[in-house]
Amino acid sequence: MNTLHLSYALVGVVGVLLAFWSSAIRRVPVSEPLLALLVGVLAGPVLGMIDLSHHQASVLTLEASRVLLAISLMAVALRFPLTAYRSVIRPVSVLLAVAMAGMAVVSAGLAWVVLGLPVALAVLLGACLTPTDPVLASSVVSGGPAERQLPGRLRQVISGESGANDGLAFVFVVLALSAVTSGSFGGHVREAVWGVLGAVVVGVAVGFAAGRAVMAAEAREDVDEGSLLIFTVVLAVAALGVARVAHTDAILAVFVAGLAYNAIIGEESRASEQRLDDALTRYLVLPLFFLLGVEVPWQDWLDLGWPLAAFGAAVLVLRRLPVVLALKPALRMSWRSAVFLGWFGPIGVSALFYLTHSQEEGARDPRLWAAGSLVVVASTVAHGITATPGRRWYARRSS
Repeated sequence: MNTLHLSYALVGVVGVLLAFWSSAIRRVPVSEPLLALLVGVLAGPVLGMIDLSHHQASVLTLEASRVLLAISLMAVALRFPLTAYRSVIRPVSVLLAVAMAGMAVVSAGLAWVVLGLPVALAVLLGACLTPTDPVLASSVVSGGPAERQLPGRLRQVISGESGANDGLAFVFVVLALSAVTSGSFGGHVREAVWGVLGAVVVGVAVGFAAGRAVMAAEAREDVDEGSLLIFTVVLAVAALGVARVAHTDAILAVFVAGLAYNAIIGEESRASEQRLDDALTRYLVLPLFFLLGVEVPWQDWLDLGWPLAAFGAAVLVLRRLPVVLALKPALRMSWRSAVFLGWFGPIGVSALFYLTHSQEEGARDPRLWAAGSLVVVASTVAHGITATPGRRWYARRSS
């Protein structure tokens, strides 16, 4: 209990400091998740103030990342009017249909060649690292500096992709898990298909019902903006719970529910929901990245040696950027936009969720968590320190 209370205190202090210097932090090349990660490393491995068993940390990370992803995806779904997402259907579809598979293959290939993992385990690691993270991506595309320095279409593409591919990665992970646990990639095809189709059904039903309820309440003037903001968080948790009960892809169901809710409530009712974005990227993300800092497997990293370091660097450079640049004609983007889109595909909360989910489902090879956590930490650092300079570079090139 003392460890838990100390964690509360440290995360709370970090949150208060971030709130106090919120404007200044947005102007420097340091992100909120990176600061929380550094505090966790200091409190855990460096000073030994907090010590959790691997099982405890894994369970906490799984549930914290699941809830955080749900709220994050609800924020992504409500970030723009639905008409804005319709205008980027083509590039987002290309990224989901082609780039996701390319990123999974590249990551799995690197794990097999550089780390020497068995094929099935390499494919599972590649699947866990495939989705771009909506939480870390929000720190790049949301807020005043992003709105001034990046065009709306590019921000919409990044948001739309990061929202959808977190749920669709479920298919890759389920099939790879089947190979690791049962020796066959096709052992859970039915589960994967129901995961996607069931998520769409659950998401549309929950989002439609919630939107109609809000519109009816607004017509009677029974709801205010503060209540609507809290309602979106509750809606995310509700969609997550219903989808889990239905044994379908809960992450995708939340995003679909957010889009359905967005379509019903209209632009005027979305004003208060947009505040969810900033609150999420600044504060709600802090406990999870603090926990990641506490549980980084230093000894496993040292045991794997230089191949692990080479793998982490190769994933950051090769997993996404070459794939996106190769798809530039299909995306119909300028070189500047394609380079920005190719680099800012961070790996974070979604990867932590799928890594810990895989462990709970029976993939307990320590190399899976060691390699995956290193890539998440490397991405948090690399994309955290390059977000502000990257936006400024884009703005200078545009002018």
